[in-house]
Amino acid sequence: MNTVALIGLMKMELPTRTVRLCDGGFIEFNGEMYQSADAVFGTIASLEGLGEGVGDEVPALEVTFYPHGDAAPGDLSQPGFQTSRVRLWIAEYDVDAGTITGTPDLVFDGQLDRTALSVGQTREVSCSVVSLAERLFELNIGNSLNPNFHKSVWPGEQGHDNATGLSIPVAWGTTSPPTSARSTSPYYPPRNYRETPLTI
Repeated sequence: MNTVALIGLMKMELPTRTVRLCDGGFIEFNGEMYQSADAVFGTIASLEGLGEGVGDEVPALEVTFYPHGDAAPGDLSQPGFQTSRVRLWIAEYDVDAGTITGTPDLVFDGQLDRTALSVGQTREVSCSVVSLAERLFELNIGNSLNPNFHKSVWPGEQGHDNATGLSIPVAWGTTSPPTSARSTSPYYPPRNYRETPLTI
């Protein structure tokens, strides 16, 4: 009788590299090798429990890495990492054969929200990962006031091509609001002006 155990798998698809980690040793899943340490991000220091979102919040978790000693800061944290896909699985594997049995259970499918590198007694990279539902909260305000958006809807439309660098964005084709001019000179009535009493 074979012994079956559980293993956690994590895949983080960054623009610069794909990080595949497991919680011990190494194992193959979907033709890809998952290891306990990555050449850049090192090992997982902690994995905060997944919290459910309430109201306008979405499920999120925090992952902390102990990066490799000679990993450059730019390889560990950069703005381009935001929205990178992150997935977590729980799988069963045959201890004797060292292979996954059955279909791993996908427990989280999200995106990277932010990364932060802290340096103290140890170097740590903390990553905030949120659910893909976060995209539902992204706003597209102002997309209609740029050339690329207009051309994506109306090919060849050039009304916004020269409307760059405006301090106050104004939609193309609209008139500017009327301006009022006030005179500071005193008021003089006309010569034929005569004050008449008010009768009720």
